[in-house]
Amino acid sequence: MKILSYNVNGIRAALNKGFAEWLSAAGPDVVCLQETKALEDQVNTVLFEQMGYQHYWHSAQKKGYSGVAILTKTNPLNVQKGTGIEHMDFEGRVIRADYENVSVISLYLPSGTNLDRLEHKFKFMDDFQEYIDALKRNHPRLVICGDYNICHRAIDIHDPVRNKNVSGFLPEERQWIDTFMNNGFVDSFRHFNPEPNQYSWWSYRANARNNNKGWRIDYNMVSENLKNNIKSAYLLPDAKHSDHCPVGVELEF
Repeated sequence: MKILSYNVNGIRAALNKGFAEWLSAAGPDVVCLQETKALEDQVNTVLFEQMGYQHYWHSAQKKGYSGVAILTKTNPLNVQKGTGIEHMDFEGRVIRADYENVSVISLYLPSGTNLDRLEHKFKFMDDFQEYIDALKRNHPRLVICGDYNICHRAIDIHDPVRNKNVSGFLPEERQWIDTFMNNGFVDSFRHFNPEPNQYSWWSYRANARNNNKGWRIDYNMVSENLKNNIKSAYLLPDAKHSDHCPVGVELEF
């Protein structure tokens, strides 16, 4: 099972930049999208159907904002939109597809752009941890794909010293990722790739992408009990339909 996760920073904008052609060539089994910024009926979904994808959307109540989706070539047994926790769900940040061997989640964790949003982010992080802890009782084999809006370690950010007080690299956020992983998840990319200077997001400012001044904030977190099923994990920085790049994981069952 080849899974790609991609914060597209607006699915309609990404489609205008060749996203559909790229997706057809990449050919993943499952695609987790974040920051779709659209309602399903605002997207030319026929493009995905022609490639053999079923598609499921969980959009924010606020138009043109946030939103997640899952495109899948494999028929899911069940699809769950949201978590049942209102403050998490009205912004369309979590969607889950259950399959025979695994459940796949597309997650768009909030960014902490100001004090109010940072407070919301921490609340979301705490409640998401509780949601996953409960979910694991019935769905113990999880792959949680998405934009976590947190760099885990110094190796995951181009300038750890200057960014130490910036949301996305705060000690409390990094500790949360530590705790989350210690509760039974593997950072699939780092499982195979210990090298520095590998990122998934670059600012649009100051030619950051061409200079590779980036942050690795997108992850495919895989349940510890699926560790031996992970065959490869990678970033795809040559895909340029967004300020993020896709992150991939391949599982074998």
